[in-house]
Amino acid sequence: MWSITIKMMKKNMKMLIPAGIAILIGTAFIACTFLFGNTLNDSLRTQLTAQYAQANYIVQNTSSMGGSGTMHTIGEAKPERITSTDGVDAGYILQNVTVNAVAGDKSATLLAINASTDDALLPVKMVKGSQPANDAQIALPSKLADQLSVNIGDRVSVAANYGSGLSGDDSVDLTVCGFTEDPNGAFGSYGGAAVVSDKIIAKLHGTDSVSDLMFTGMTLKIDEAKADAAVGSIKKLLPEGYSIETRQKAGDEAIKALSDSGTNVVTIFLLSFGILAMFVAALVIANTFQVLVAQRRRTLALLRAIGAQKGQLYRSVIAEAGILGLVSSVLGVAFGSAIMAIVVHSHALRGLGMNGGLVFTWQVVVIPLVFGVVMTVLASIGSARSATRVTPLEALRPIELSDTKRAGVLRGVFGTLLTAAGVLLAAYAVVRLHGALGTDEVQRLADTLLLTAMAGCALIFLGLVITASFWMPLLMRLGGAFAALFGPAAKVAHANIQKNPRRVASTGAALLIGVTLVSCIGTGAVCAKQTMNSTLDTHYSVDMVAKGSKLNQSTADKIARIEGVKTTLYAPIARGTVKFGSDDISATMIGVPDAASLSNVLHTDLDGVSLDNGKALAPAYSAFTGKVLSFKNSQVSFTASGAASDTDADAAKGPALTFTVTQKDYRNVDSDVQVTMFVNESVFRDGGLTADGHIVLASVDTSKASAVDILTKAQTAIGESAGAALSGPVAMRAQWNQIVDTMLALLVALLAVAVLIALIGVANTLSLSVIERTRESATLRAIGMTRGQLRWSLAVESLVISLVAGIAGEILGIAFGWIGSYMVFSTFGKVALVTNWQLNIGVLVVAALAALLASVFPARRAVKTSPVEALAEA
Repeated sequence: MWSITIKMMKKNMKMLIPAGIAILIGTAFIACTFLFGNTLNDSLRTQLTAQYAQANYIVQNTSSMGGSGTMHTIGEAKPERITSTDGVDAGYILQNVTVNAVAGDKSATLLAINASTDDALLPVKMVKGSQPANDAQIALPSKLADQLSVNIGDRVSVAANYGSGLSGDDSVDLTVCGFTEDPNGAFGSYGGAAVVSDKIIAKLHGTDSVSDLMFTGMTLKIDEAKADAAVGSIKKLLPEGYSIETRQKAGDEAIKALSDSGTNVVTIFLLSFGILAMFVAALVIANTFQVLVAQRRRTLALLRAIGAQKGQLYRSVIAEAGILGLVSSVLGVAFGSAIMAIVVHSHALRGLGMNGGLVFTWQVVVIPLVFGVVMTVLASIGSARSATRVTPLEALRPIELSDTKRAGVLRGVFGTLLTAAGVLLAAYAVVRLHGALGTDEVQRLADTLLLTAMAGCALIFLGLVITASFWMPLLMRLGGAFAALFGPAAKVAHANIQKNPRRVASTGAALLIGVTLVSCIGTGAVCAKQTMNSTLDTHYSVDMVAKGSKLNQSTADKIARIEGVKTTLYAPIARGTVKFGSDDISATMIGVPDAASLSNVLHTDLDGVSLDNGKALAPAYSAFTGKVLSFKNSQVSFTASGAASDTDADAAKGPALTFTVTQKDYRNVDSDVQVTMFVNESVFRDGGLTADGHIVLASVDTSKASAVDILTKAQTAIGESAGAALSGPVAMRAQWNQIVDTMLALLVALLAVAVLIALIGVANTLSLSVIERTRESATLRAIGMTRGQLRWSLAVESLVISLVAGIAGEILGIAFGWIGSYMVFSTFGKVALVTNWQLNIGVLVVAALAALLASVFPARRAVKTSPVEALAEA
């Protein structure tokens, strides 16, 4: 029986190729997923251990490994005892601080770390010059030095970030002594690190003593010949809550901690799309084997007549599926490995911060192989059972390959019940959430109701897929009836579609899955963008805000000249507190020329507002709590914050200034404080207030330039002002839209694998139909049907299957997208129920073009065979 199985496979090789391609694509995707995860872990290990430099032992606080260690200062830890231990060649205690470096009119944000007595322990590499030899030098990252246009010997001013909370020196002037590079990405998110002395690090942290800094751990270079004794001695010297590990073990612990926190989620997330692709491939495989068994019915009957048992026929079909799955899976693993090898060695992942290598593990090979074979065998079981029902007498009957078997009643009932349960769950979640909006229980119920709605949608989707053999043929019949209006060839296509409803339903269901998910994600994305954009406009009264301690008029002028920026207002600001009842709440005072100037950038009604001497404009609600602000007798007392270095608490505060306030509903001008007030700028000139920074309020018009372009140019403009930051709805809208667009592109690209396999299924269905309809095609040709008409008939058949399934998927996806958007975003504000028509139409166009392409090869096969030969073969 084995030899017969192999011969039948060879005879029907062309029919098996599309199914094999579907398996190959799915297993290649799964193999790529595991290889990508391995490369990600390899990159993370390199980056996490890059800070160890060439150290072979690491001292670390146990809290960094998930323990409950207590943190000590360097003075309390006394690390000099560790470095003086016999066998310890050198030690390094990494300290860092985020700072702004200014050179002339240019500035940049960077990370500064402390110098090391041994270059081998320094986490960055010195590529020119040397480490700082004293407290007046700094080694800058090469790229940053180019950005600041400085060279060795030039001066830069370094200061802690504005609003960072650090209370160190305002700025320190340092001389550039060298350049660094970060080849292993130890500080990749900062673009490398500058190197300064320990004392400068301490100053920037707000202390003159290095001993007051926290002892987070240290890296050690220990002589391996003396390592055991040295490690034993060091363990006795370490304070409670610290441990010493080898570099390898410390790296393993770091990777494990990170994996537990979610890096494996990336692999699982990508793997879910591979499983989806294999599920779609299973539908293609099932169709292929249904036709194979139907075509071989006479052969199987003859085998039964000469003594073959039912079990032998069953095992023959299963073995054929197993061989197909194994061969295709092996090719898929090889193809996936080749793709990842090209990607890794072309450094295409460097843009994602991944510099790891190609790492093979057993999962890369075994899991795709097992999954591919198992899915193929499972998809063939139905056909194998059909093979056992063939009787010897059928060898004498003419072959009729039309599908006359009705779909199972049990399947229909089960699928209908699932769909009904899903509708009830989704409806309950939507109605319950709608009723809870505006109440205190909405936050408590939101997550549960979201999961309920997701479960409801999943049940609806599963129920519709299960019952596709009932409702999909009806839709295909309607689509075919419309297509039949376009000529006799289209009528033939309509008749052919109705001939095999179960196979057409299975093919349509495969495409339905991919299109539904793409449409759902696209709809959710555009709803998210429009809803959040509307919410941001409601919650922010100024389109774009730039503020900083060294923001100057020159920067404000550059922002004003950006295309899309309508109006700007440059003003001094002072931070402090205002009295609200018995409490002092954080506040910012902004000095503006008058209410008319402010109305050009502040989106609120300022009618009746006056900012004459002694008057101020205050918000109606707290920026933090959203509660109504009510000032007694419409009076507010503002106390400016003084210099943090003042030792006298009273001297650290400025004079209390009292204003008569007018309140209007404006929000989030300075999101760092609860209350943002506006006064006349004369208060800063001669009214006793000293500015501790400046702010630029800008009104923008996104019809003239995109939010991303405006934000990018504004960020470039503020680059010369140390510590300056951008906020406001334009900045947040650009960031939010970028996140949504990136995720949409990623998910659609991943789902494209399933859609591609489904389209292969369409081509496979056509190919099988052409093969089994050889006699019918020959008869049509014999009675006058031209080759062009036959081609057009197959093209129409392919178009109807693709477009009907695609449109059904679009409708279902839009509905799911709206439900999901309402459940997620209704707590933020009014949900915009829109859809991504460009994406939806694009998917249908791609499906139509792919359907036409899929019909080319089957049509060529059909028209190449002459009517006489076809009738003879049939």
